Amino acid sequence: MEEDERKALTKRAEKMFSQRVEFLLSAPQLKFLPEPTVPEIAFCGRSNVGKSSLLNALTARKAIARASVTPGRTQELNFFEVGEPTQMRLVDMPGYGFAKAPVAVVDKWKKLVRTFLRGRVVLVRTLVLVDSRHGLKDVDREMMTMLDEAAVGYRVVMTKADKIKASELEKVVARVEAEAKKHVAAFPEVHVTSAEKGMGIPELRAAVLSDAGV
Repeated sequence: MEEDERKALTKRAEKMFSQRVEFLLSAPQLKFLPEPTVPEIAFCGRSNVGKSSLLNALTARKAIARASVTPGRTQELNFFEVGEPTQMRLVDMPGYGFAKAPVAVVDKWKKLVRTFLRGRVVLVRTLVLVDSRHGLKDVDREMMTMLDEAAVGYRVVMTKADKIKASELEKVVARVEAEAKKHVAAFPEVHVTSAEKGMGIPELRAAVLSDAGV
């Protein structure tokens, strides 16, 4: 993409996310999913990876992602609508990697997510969030494999990049990029972000808008 095109896309993405962004619903089961009428971008990652903070930063809101977070909703798919009229939806997937969760809870999560990924025709991209301080963990790799098998293209997004030294960050990103290239559904480019500092947010907004095709 030419530099002028990139700048225009970044500006358009900023404008899009400055418009209406509203929580739509939480779906504990697939039968509660909204009608598949617009493109959807899903966000997934380990618990405490900074998913809510990234969603808030992307949408330039202070607490949009917390609107749906009440006890008992942590294992649901949360939908947010963007634009007026609605141009796309963001899907906040349940956090994974809960070490102390009962087996039944984990199995229920896997079934919900796997079926959603394989059957949602309007799901155009998934963002796999990875904590920059830790790099890829086995649960992240499991998620990436699940996405490969579901044939859902995804971007790896490094979060909390401001919490690690630049020299260390460079090494972690290199390792993650090398591993991402081994996954058939992964984009080779890894996004590096900090919700707190705004690092990489405009670029990620532009990528989301491009993926949604709006």
